Amino acid sequence: MGSPLSLVIAKLFMEDFEKKAIEQTTHKPVCWFRYVDDTFVIWPRGQEKLTESLNHLSRLQNKIQFTMEKEEEGHLAFLDIDIFRKTDGSLGHKIYQKPTHTSLYLHQNLHHHPANNQSVLASLIHRATALCDEDSLTQELEFLTTVFKDNGYSPQQI
Repeated sequence: MGSPLSLVIAKLFMEDFEKKAIEQTTHKPVCWFRYVDDTFVIWPRGQEKLTESLNHLSRLQNKIQFTMEKEEEGHLAFLDIDIFRKTDGSLGHKIYQKPTHTSLYLHQNLHHHPANNQSVLASLIHRATALCDEDSLTQELEFLTTVFKDNGYSPQQI
């Protein structure tokens, strides 16, 4: 195991690195949000300038190699969130499920304390209300209701 300070040092290093990198670049992003090693960037300057900017970042520190995932068909997965373009041009957000997601959670019929079973429901509902925009929340809650039923939970528990 590494030092307990490793995470703090890495965070301080990345904050300093990002500040310098953005100050030095001629083409700046509209927004730049980072969580640990994932960064969400809105880039309005075209593909060529985006590639230049990515190469610039990678050249600044030879021990860090930046990669990127681009929006596909108006969607971009970032952490547990699917960020997508709405028809009016604004951005929406909902829960992102990987294609391999199975919808299997702690089944109600397994021998676990009732509080553990209830926490499965509560945490997934909390996640939905925290991450979904207003337009996506109803669909996500309907999906969770089906998932909970498939995992043995009664309507009263749901």
